[in-house]
Amino acid sequence: MGIANNIKLNSLDSLFGKDNPNGITEVLISALIDFKDHPFKIIDDEKMADMIESIKEYGVLTPIMVRAKDDKYEIISGHRRKFACEKLNITKIPAIIKELNNDEATILMIDSNIQREEILTSERAFAYKMKLEAMKRQAGRPKNNCGRVDHNLKGKRSIDILAEEADESRKQIQRFIRLTNLNKNLLEMVDTKKIPFNTAVELSYLKENEQEILYNAINKYGTIPSMKQAARLKNFSKEKKLDKNVIDAIITEETETPIKIYLTGKSLKKYFPKEYTQKQIEDVIYKLLDDWAKNK
Repeated sequence: MGIANNIKLNSLDSLFGKDNPNGITEVLISALIDFKDHPFKIIDDEKMADMIESIKEYGVLTPIMVRAKDDKYEIISGHRRKFACEKLNITKIPAIIKELNNDEATILMIDSNIQREEILTSERAFAYKMKLEAMKRQAGRPKNNCGRVDHNLKGKRSIDILAEEADESRKQIQRFIRLTNLNKNLLEMVDTKKIPFNTAVELSYLKENEQEILYNAINKYGTIPSMKQAARLKNFSKEKKLDKNVIDAIITEETETPIKIYLTGKSLKKYFPKEYTQKQIEDVIYKLLDDWAKNK
């Protein structure tokens, strides 16, 4: 028996929108599976708490998007809503069911999730990689280029189309995708802004074992390679001369480390009126620093 007979909650017509003009049905949470290699993390943070509270009070206002797969429903968009519902012990969730092949589903999954306000660098890197690979496969099947997600390549290279859609340069897309070659530990340091983006791109050219040695050295000496040091590490690796001794020597060099402070809009906005512009906020911060410097 197929999915329509096993886990549908409404009639087959309603399931595909014949009786429901909006094409929305309810599916069991237990019938949902995550999208394979989904690059976006589900973080149980303050924003998730807000979503849980909203769903608790109003229900799920925006249906998730799914497709039928292996007698289950694979989530295309709505992983965070599913997580919130599980926290509330909700058993059913409104959903729109799409008929999509693997590449169409991948592209739609990325497009539906990458517009979130806060995206980690690693999430964006793997999202671009997944989407580009799917677009390239579609480009190899011309008759499918105008499928359900409306990607017509029109003779352009896939990476150029991706760059246009993401409002990034082609080079920047390539640099993001390079980061997927970093190991998990170093990539986490990029996400937490301990390793700058440009430095991370250089380090992504190191072999897997070299990255592990570097990560251990960073923890041992408590220092992050500069951009120039990262470039030297890359060159030594290319020449097959990079080992533990070379890594230790490079990252323990005496260098002038610039002070870097990261202040996010989210962390600052609670101190200022909502109508304050970025310039007004900066002016207040510098005025307070001037007063502090005079009185210390």
